Amino acid sequence: MAASTLALVRQLRFCAGHRLHGHEGRCAYFHGHNYRVDIEVVADGGGSEVDAVGRVVDFSLIKSRMLGWLDQHWDHAFLIFEDDANALAAVRLVEPTKYFVMPWNPTAENMARYLLEVVAPRVLGDLGVVARRVAVWETDEACAVAALAGPPIDSDIALESAVVVDER
Repeated sequence: MAASTLALVRQLRFCAGHRLHGHEGRCAYFHGHNYRVDIEVVADGGGSEVDAVGRVVDFSLIKSRMLGWLDQHWDHAFLIFEDDANALAAVRLVEPTKYFVMPWNPTAENMARYLLEVVAPRVLGDLGVVARRVAVWETDEACAVAALAGPPIDSDIALESAVVVDER
C-alpha cells in the first residue's frame, strides 16, 4: 500500500478594507472585500499521523484559533501598509476606527504570507500541526496562495495587534 500524507483545510471568512499603496489602478483607493481564507494544516511530523480519534486535529480548534485571531485583528478593520503614511493619517482621523498595520502592502499575496508565516505558527503552534498552505480569496474568482517551501522557520516579524479607537 502506498504511503499517504494527510492534511485538513478549514475555510474562514472575514470582511476588511484596504488599499494598495502605489497601485496603478483602482485598488489605490480605499475599498473592501468579503475575504475567504483556506488554511491547510498537516501534523507537525508530517505523513499520516492522526490522534486517537483519527484526526490530524479537530476542525473546531483551527476555526477557534485562526478565526478568533482574524475576528479580533482583521475583521471590519482597514489593513494598512506601514509605509503608507497618507492612508495611516486618513484612517486615524475616523472615529470609531479599527485598523491593522501590515509590514507589507496588504495584497492578497502578502495577507496569505502574513497568515502563514507570522500568525499560524503562533496561534496553532501548541496543537501539533503546521500550516502548510494559506489561500486568501478576495473574490469568488481570485485568490493568492502562500505555501511553505520547506520546513517552517521562526519569523522575526512581530505579531501585531489591531488598533481600535471607539469613544462610544
